[in-house]
Amino acid sequence: MAKLTRRNFVKAAGAASALPLLGRPAFAQEKLKVGFVFLGPIGDYGWTWAHNQGRLMIDEQLGDKVETLYVENVAEDASAIPVMRDLAQQGCKLIFTTSYGYMDQTIQVASEFPDVMFEHCTGFKRADNVSTYNSKFHEGRAVLGTIAGKMSASGVLGYLGSYKVPEVVLGVNSFALSAQKQNPDAVVKLVMIDSWFDPPKEAAATETLINLGCDIVTTHTDSPGPLQILEQRGLYGFGQGADMSAFAPHAHLTAIEDYWGPYYVQRAQDVLDGTWTSEDTWDGFKEGTVRIAPYNEALPEDVRALADAVQQGYKDGTYDIFTGPIYDQEGTLKVADGEIMPLSDLAVIDWYVKGVQSAS
Repeated sequence: MAKLTRRNFVKAAGAASALPLLGRPAFAQEKLKVGFVFLGPIGDYGWTWAHNQGRLMIDEQLGDKVETLYVENVAEDASAIPVMRDLAQQGCKLIFTTSYGYMDQTIQVASEFPDVMFEHCTGFKRADNVSTYNSKFHEGRAVLGTIAGKMSASGVLGYLGSYKVPEVVLGVNSFALSAQKQNPDAVVKLVMIDSWFDPPKEAAATETLINLGCDIVTTHTDSPGPLQILEQRGLYGFGQGADMSAFAPHAHLTAIEDYWGPYYVQRAQDVLDGTWTSEDTWDGFKEGTVRIAPYNEALPEDVRALADAVQQGYKDGTYDIFTGPIYDQEGTLKVADGEIMPLSDLAVIDWYVKGVQSAS
């Protein structure tokens, strides 16, 4: 494994000759270099930490067949392009770009290196050498919303978001609908901070939500900072991307855990075998990509049972929180009674459900 930074790249000499886009050759006789582009630091204990655990699983399970490299703290702007190029020039034949904001940059660099396979996380643009992969985080949000709707004394819940992208909008809506299933009067106060990882900003936004009357706050940002504020205030919340209970043992009710490792190992093995093809993958509870961290002892048995039932329903296909009737913030019917929103609509959703109130 090699750690890189945007300011320190070892340039590879020469350009690799192009490989055909179909029927890719196996790499059995040489070590496969696998690159990762990370949004935040691997020590954020959230999103990037979880992706890095997947990278480590490649090292562990594929051993001397592979070498993994990573660059952390890469902004979701044009500065990501030279990072991706450098990984390709260093000989990486498989590159994972692990955040939505890398989508156009991934497509551009992939067009320059047709012999390199790219995997973009949470996006929707593909090419012959670009796959997309995602996790059904909204299934996990349904569990968190169920717990929050049942546990909140005020019925006023907080949601700390990063950007208004489909992943976050989908999470807000899943959380709100699930809370309202337990408490029809529940409302969700929403604050967006325009950042995935900014502990001071996350902490300040959490204080804002608390001041607005929220007694439970869920986060769609990457640090444990919000939970530490909730711990200090004697309130409850949820971790994001990983079990964050060590940072807030009282406040942390549970968390969505992102489990990328098996997917990363399989895709690297596909390149080694010469069987890699461009695909779109969106897995959830059923496939094990979404997990729920151990429950806080504060959760009553009936709440645990409800949360477990949501998980099981997603695993066996008997439950979907996006079953109508569903109304938007203005009260317009968006999903008819008994209908289920298709995944294609969920993947691009840009509107909030009734009961979501913007506080930023």
